[in-house]
Amino acid sequence: MTTKTGGGRQLAVRLKTAKKRTTSQQKWLERQLNDPYVARAKREGWRSRAAFKLIEIDDRAKLLKPGQRIVDLGAAPGGWLQVAAKRIGLDQGRGKIVGIDLLDIDPVPGVAFMKGDFTTDDAPERLKDMLGGEADVVLSDMAANATGHRKTDQIKIIYLAELAIHFAREVLAPGGHFLCKVLQGGTEGDLLGDLKRDFATVKHSRADSKELYVLAMGFRGRGAVSPGEAQDDGGPDGDRV
Repeated sequence: MTTKTGGGRQLAVRLKTAKKRTTSQQKWLERQLNDPYVARAKREGWRSRAAFKLIEIDDRAKLLKPGQRIVDLGAAPGGWLQVAAKRIGLDQGRGKIVGIDLLDIDPVPGVAFMKGDFTTDDAPERLKDMLGGEADVVLSDMAANATGHRKTDQIKIIYLAELAIHFAREVLAPGGHFLCKVLQGGTEGDLLGDLKRDFATVKHSRADSKELYVLAMGFRGRGAVSPGEAQDDGGPDGDRV
């Protein structure tokens, strides 16, 4: 594969197709090799490029604070766990973080991990036991396996987001926050409306990317409120996250 010219200029990496690698796997691998954020994440010690998205959101919204209790859904490979641990002062014995995923991950110092399905009936209580109480923040950067069919992929990720919202309602302390990734496609409007019933403020990212991050802050507790009482701070361009 090609990496640099004689003058040091970076070139796109092209791989020969392996017999056991599908076309979609081939394209994903080439994107990873050519993505500057992947290279930067590796240099800086982050486990995934997604770490930069959480850093960007937290710099704007001040979501993560020292001493918080945090749950990270779909935590593998651990990039968001790393960012959260650093920002709540986990290395100084402050706060608590629990990650959950169907996949194993390499340990993140100070972080508790549960391998399993967060949608099982006993998962909320198990996570709260591991946290030592209700959560201040629930994070979800989950993405369903892509099929290549836009509508199908949109339905799958919205469904995942809805499951994450249901989980958040079960484990969040009053005043807690919820951050979740969805995909653009029309049905995210229903999801936003659902969040506005239970959170004081709902913010969302710019609409110039297929990925849409939704941040709901100020959980009202288990009792729902009317949608009109909630505030959408996304602005006309949805550019607050």
